[in-house]
Amino acid sequence: MSLLLRYREVILALIIALMVLGISLYAPPFGTLSNGVGVLNDTAFLFMMALAQMIVILTRGIDLSVAANLALTGMLTGMFNMVFPDLPAPLYVALALLIGGGLGLINGSLIAFLRIPPIVVTLGTLAIFRGMIVVVDGGSQVNTSDMSSTFAGFPKLELFGLSSVFWIAAIVAVLAWFFLGQTRSGRGLYAVGGNPVAARYCGISLPFQQMLAYGISGAVAGMSGYLWVARYGVAYVEIASGYELTVIAACVIGGVSIGGGVGTVAGTLLGALFIGVIVNALPVMQVSPFWQMAISGAVILAAVIINARAEGRALKLILPEARRAAAQAKR
Repeated sequence: MSLLLRYREVILALIIALMVLGISLYAPPFGTLSNGVGVLNDTAFLFMMALAQMIVILTRGIDLSVAANLALTGMLTGMFNMVFPDLPAPLYVALALLIGGGLGLINGSLIAFLRIPPIVVTLGTLAIFRGMIVVVDGGSQVNTSDMSSTFAGFPKLELFGLSSVFWIAAIVAVLAWFFLGQTRSGRGLYAVGGNPVAARYCGISLPFQQMLAYGISGAVAGMSGYLWVARYGVAYVEIASGYELTVIAACVIGGVSIGGGVGTVAGTLLGALFIGVIVNALPVMQVSPFWQMAISGAVILAAVIINARAEGRALKLILPEARRAAAQAKR
């Protein structure tokens, strides 16, 4: 277990490689380059959402409203496009970032200043955001025929066979790596998650870090909402329903500790890719749709249990050493 914890990303990458090899031997079409590109394109949304969720979890928080944020922002940008169909695509992206970020800051404000537990706040806003979709659209939906070519075409642009959604996810990954590793605010997220009391004595503001984390999570979810609606050509109240659980599973599989303060960009991306491979492999293997969800859930649950046991074993090893070091320091 200690080996798993130390070389988590390497082991996870090897597991994914073995999975791809084994599935390709069973179903050769899965091992083709075109299918590999398809897996990356299909998993691009999960890449972005998992990275945003990781930032929240680092602060010992959770954001259950990300999928509802995605759905509401996607609906609002789709309706905005119906009124202003001739705007360039970057403006729709900017609008989605603003709407999603604003929804995320609502979560952050309730958590940071009213000190309501994150799971309670985001569970409540999940229902509110979903309900707001019905309020703003009157129970109808936005379809491809209602979208302008600019709005709907941007997520479908390709470079080297990979969609613009994938390249945006790649940019988000680079920005997340830089933010978490090279900036004071990013390192502060690890500090408040690892030891909030010590972080406060170091001058790191917990409310600011929480607002920052939930604002980023909301902004990424909002941008994903526009890209999702434009790519799949439909916006309605149930889009991405339950997707927040997949996002959290990707984080945990990738080594992000629910206890806060632990997680890497590489591990989170690998966790998302792990789920993406499973989701795309089952139809290729001609597994019945009735079994696909059960098998996916079982594999994800097994990975989460292994990860949790590894963290628990590491904690048992670390605590005695910490006590011995403290005792020696007193002497």
